[in-house]
Amino acid sequence: MAEGIMVGDDRFNQSPSFADVDLYDSDRALKDAVIANEAVDEARMLAAFGRRWGAGEMAEHARLANENPPRLQAFDAKGFRRDTVEFHPSYHHLLKESIGASLHCSTWSSSGERADAPAEVARAARFYMVAQVENGHLSPMITTRAAVAPLAAGPKAAADMIRKVVTRHYDPGFRPWEEKFGITIGMGVTERQGGTDVRGAVTRAEPTADGYTIAGHKWFMSAPMSDAFVVLAQAQAGPTAVLVPRFRPDGSVNAIEYQRLKNKLGNRSSASAEVEFRGAFAWRLGEEGAGVRTVMEMVQLTRADCAVSSAGLMRAALAQALHHTRHRGVFGRRLSEQPLMRAVLADLALEVEAAVALVFRLARSFDLAGESEAERMRVRLLTPAAKYRIAKAAPAFVAEAMECLGGNGFIEDGVLPRLYREAPVNAIWEGSGNVVCLDVLRTLDRHREAVLAVVADLAREASDLPGVAATVASVKDAFDSDEPERAARLAVERLALLAAAAALRTSDSPVAELFARTRLLGGGGLTAGTSGLTPIETHHLLTRAMPE
Repeated sequence: MAEGIMVGDDRFNQSPSFADVDLYDSDRALKDAVIANEAVDEARMLAAFGRRWGAGEMAEHARLANENPPRLQAFDAKGFRRDTVEFHPSYHHLLKESIGASLHCSTWSSSGERADAPAEVARAARFYMVAQVENGHLSPMITTRAAVAPLAAGPKAAADMIRKVVTRHYDPGFRPWEEKFGITIGMGVTERQGGTDVRGAVTRAEPTADGYTIAGHKWFMSAPMSDAFVVLAQAQAGPTAVLVPRFRPDGSVNAIEYQRLKNKLGNRSSASAEVEFRGAFAWRLGEEGAGVRTVMEMVQLTRADCAVSSAGLMRAALAQALHHTRHRGVFGRRLSEQPLMRAVLADLALEVEAAVALVFRLARSFDLAGESEAERMRVRLLTPAAKYRIAKAAPAFVAEAMECLGGNGFIEDGVLPRLYREAPVNAIWEGSGNVVCLDVLRTLDRHREAVLAVVADLAREASDLPGVAATVASVKDAFDSDEPERAARLAVERLALLAAAAALRTSDSPVAELFARTRLLGGGGLTAGTSGLTPIETHHLLTRAMPE
C-alpha cells in the first residue's frame, strides 16, 4: 500500500467537506471592518446572516444554480413570441434569500432617498458574504439598487416603482409590475458597435404622447427577467436614459425581443441577453441628453459592488485553501505547517485583509457622501481605483488558491473552478481596466485640487507607514506626466494601494505595517509567498484569516 494512503474510516488523506461555515465569525478582517466603519450595531444580525449563508444548504443551491444555467424561451409551442428566461429552482431560492435580506434596496428609502448610515457598510458586509457563496445571482441585486435614484427622477409611474423595489418580497411572475408585490430592475447600455463608447449608442428614442418609443439593439442587457430596464438611447437632445417596462401601461407585453443569451465564461447561474427593441414603450428618466450622466451615477454604485464582490471571491478562495491545507498531510506534517505553503497562504491572507479594509472604507464614504464634500470626492476617485485594483487581483489570487489544493483544485466537483471562472467578470463589467483608469484621469482633469486633497488625506492617514511618501510621490508624478494616459494604470494602482494602507491604518489593523512594507516598499516577487514575511508575521496572518 502506498505511503500516506489511509483505509478504514479515514478519508484517504483528503480534507473533509467545507460546509456549515460561519462566514462572519470566522472572518476577523470582516468583523474588524464592520466595527471600524461604525456598523457595530449590525454585528448580531450579521452573525446570523453569516451562519445562514455559510450553511451547506446554500452551497448546494449555488452548485445547482451554476450547473443548470438559464435557458431562453423565445417562442411558445405555437410559434408566438414568449421572450422569457427560465432558471433552475436553486437560482430562484438564492434570489429569494438575497431579496429577503434587502440586498437590492437596503441603502434606499421608499421615496428614493439614501438610507442613513451605516446602511452602505451593513449592506457591503452582507453582499461580501453572499458573493463568497454564489456571485451570479447578485446581478439583479446590483442593477436594481443602482436604478433607484434614476427612478425617482422619472415620471410618476417610474417613481411609483420604487415602492415595489423596496420590499423583501421576491416575485418572479411574468406579469405587469403593478400586479406584483416586488420587482427588480435590469440595465441595458452596451451596443455592438459602441461597446465602452456609450455616447455612440444608435438605439433611438422617439417621443410620443405618453412616453417614448424605443427602437434598436443592445449587445448586453443585464438581469433580463427583471420587470423594467434602464436603457440608454439617442433622443433629439442626445443620449437619454429611459425606463423600458416588460409590459406596456395597457397590460400588453412590451416589444422587447430576446435574440439570445450570452454564453459566458463564468457567471453561469445568471443570464445576460442580447435584445432588440421593436417600438418598445418607455418613460424618460431625467432630462433629455443627460443620459450618460444618469448612467454614470448608476455605475458608481455598480462598480463599488464589483469591488466588494471581488473581495468576497478572494475570501472564498482563501477559505478553501486554508481548510484543505489544514487537513491534508504531506511529508509527515499537515500541508499548512510546511514553510513554503504557509508563506503562500499568508500572502493571500494579507491581500484579503487589504481588499476588505479598502472596500469597507469606501462603503463608509458612500454613507457619508451626502453630508461631506470630501467623502463625495473619495467616492468619485476611489470607486474606480478600488474596482481596478481588487478586480484585477482576483483572478490570479483564485488561481494561486486553486494551486494550494493541487489537482483537486482543478476538478469541477469542487468550488474553486467556479470561483476561477467568476473572478475575471468584475474587472470587465462596469468598465474594464483602461476605462476606469480614464475615468480617474477625467476626475483629475475636472477636479484637480479636490483630487489632490484626497491624496493628501490618504497620505496623512497612513503617514507613519513605510513606503507611503514614495507612493504618494509616484501617484503625483503619474498625474503630472506629459502623457497621463500612458501612466494612468500605474497611478490608479498606486492610488488604490495607498487607499488600502490608509484604510488599514485608520481601522487600527494589526497588519497595516505588513501591508505597507510588502506592497508599498515592495522588494518581493510577483507571486504569493515571496513577500519575505517572518514566521511570527505569517502565524499572525493565518490565525486572523480563519481560527482553527
